[in-house]
Amino acid sequence: MNYEGQFAGKTALVTGAGSGIGSAIARLLAARGASVALVGRQEGPLTELASEIAEEGGTALAIPGDVCDARAVAHSVAETVRRFGALHLAVNNAGTSGVHHDVPDLSEEEWNKTIGVNLSGVFYGLKYQIPAIQAAGGGAIVNISSVFADRGLSHRAAYSASKHGLRGLTRSAAADWAQHGIRINELQPGVIPVPRQQGNPEEVAKIAERIPARRLGTGEEVAKAVAFLLSDEASYVIGAHLAVDGGFLI
Repeated sequence: MNYEGQFAGKTALVTGAGSGIGSAIARLLAARGASVALVGRQEGPLTELASEIAEEGGTALAIPGDVCDARAVAHSVAETVRRFGALHLAVNNAGTSGVHHDVPDLSEEEWNKTIGVNLSGVFYGLKYQIPAIQAAGGGAIVNISSVFADRGLSHRAAYSASKHGLRGLTRSAAADWAQHGIRINELQPGVIPVPRQQGNPEEVAKIAERIPARRLGTGEEVAKAVAFLLSDEASYVIGAHLAVDGGFLI
């Protein structure tokens, strides 16, 4: 199927866009015609990605900002609307895995940091994205969660709690805003390799043994599923949680 121009005339905002899954999502949305606001903590990778998207014929804007800071999130939405005229689509992708500790050894600071990024950061995003999307006449939002929204991840209590909480936040917001023409869904990526793992074939093979597909996923595969949830093809998909995990949750 030809998806060229699928999001023509639309503006999308992607958090955590500087690398990994966020970068793949931003590239795909831009390739399919959306003007994309790239949000992340480090300006360098965002600016580099915006330039690469422009070289490929797309349109992107780098907006540095920390999703843990409500004022920064409000600014990112306002700047997107100011530069592109409206906001129609949003992907709350920014996240952190937190530290590897049992609950008694987990500091309050580490707990608050993980919850701040993975849960409060999405709350701030929804708080400011929803009114902007409503003003544009409606649209869609995808919150990037994890397969561990359905399972407890050993030694990652804050991470697991944040992703379980994100499920409730997504469903509640979806119920509130569906009647206003704003669809909100959750996407659960499985194991997507990070650079450290890509350089360690033995580690990748060990992880892949636990996945029915017998391989790790890619950011591009996640991005295609996000594009589906944002598109009119998913017009009756509301408050759903879609796993893109190679069968990990089976």
